[in-house]
Amino acid sequence: MKYIFGCFLSAILGGLIVTSMNSPSRGWISISEAQGPPPKLTGPRILPPTPLRPPGSNPPVAKDSKLPDRKEVFNARGLTPEEEVNVSVYEKLNKSVAHITTKSTKTDGFFLLEYDTEGAGSGAIIDNAGHILTNYHVIEDAQEVNVTLFNGKSYPATFVGADAINDIAVIKIEEDPSVLSPVVMTDSSQLKVGQRVFAIGNPFGLERTMTCGIISSLNRSLKLRGNRTIKSIIQIDAAVNPGNSGGPLLNSHGQLIGINTAIASKTGQSSGVGFAIPSNLVARVVPQLLTHGHMIHPEIGIQRVYETEQGLLVAKLTPGGPAEKAGIRGPKILRQRRGLIVIERIDRGAADLIVAVDQKQVKSASDFLDYIESKKPGDTVTVTVLRGKEQTPTKVSVTLTASHPSR
Repeated sequence: MKYIFGCFLSAILGGLIVTSMNSPSRGWISISEAQGPPPKLTGPRILPPTPLRPPGSNPPVAKDSKLPDRKEVFNARGLTPEEEVNVSVYEKLNKSVAHITTKSTKTDGFFLLEYDTEGAGSGAIIDNAGHILTNYHVIEDAQEVNVTLFNGKSYPATFVGADAINDIAVIKIEEDPSVLSPVVMTDSSQLKVGQRVFAIGNPFGLERTMTCGIISSLNRSLKLRGNRTIKSIIQIDAAVNPGNSGGPLLNSHGQLIGINTAIASKTGQSSGVGFAIPSNLVARVVPQLLTHGHMIHPEIGIQRVYETEQGLLVAKLTPGGPAEKAGIRGPKILRQRRGLIVIERIDRGAADLIVAVDQKQVKSASDFLDYIESKKPGDTVTVTVLRGKEQTPTKVSVTLTASHPSR
């Protein structure tokens, strides 16, 4: 009986609670109010979480959207067009690159003790006869030169010729022509800033390493040997490190456009500024190295000049040279006797002041040398000089002769 009474009481209380919730009283929201506009809420807006896609599913794509087909991005080898160029250049040319190692003996200047030194560099095979192009500074003063090819085989190399002024040298190995893969040169005068380039060499002894970049600038000036400046140097940002010297600089067609020769770095390692000798200069020098063993430079017989605001003051002439024979005057040596002592004084005011060559004004020694280098032995140039206290313009015809071997 008590149980039945409890159930009846619970039913009455439940009905009263439901009735109070449906009644429009303070603190409760009626059904009619719930159907009206929602109340304004303050605070940050929270978005529902984005459902995760199951693995392997693709996001929905609109019908009008176009995604590149895999066949349009990758070729049959799974490479992009840019990667295909890089890989093709390396596959085509890495067998043309030689690893050069040298051994030499140097003497300590204080104790007069001899010690052995080793060096390393790179080179490029230029024909099926086994001739290898490299930098002169790679093999300079070397008593022993060895070359390692792509097949891991090493060969003793013999010296063929060198042009120290332009830092170009040729050595030779003996090998069957079928093993050799010569490079092909192209015209470096057609190069453009921004063009993609590739350097293959042996930095730090790591054989046939390729780096790539662009041509940063053209016609840079680079001082090499004896204050000789080459103005047609190629500047690149491809990484060039010790061991890359003498290695080929290539374009996207796998053609040789230069020889990597130096870097601008205080640490001796790549800083993004490298230099290469252009192929057109190489093409002019190499035939003479193969024929004569040295570069035959035109010689005017002026060994040293002083640069002034007016022109080039002759400081030293080659005795019996072309300039002296033609009548160009250098400084005079004046001797005065004072008792038993003879005092010598150099009168530089007696020397000629060069202002032009073939009516082309020259202001620096580099300008003067560049113009002379553009000529051939046997050519005649007209040198305009200012002479004497009155600085009278005088024209002197000088016939150039052949220079002595540069090594």
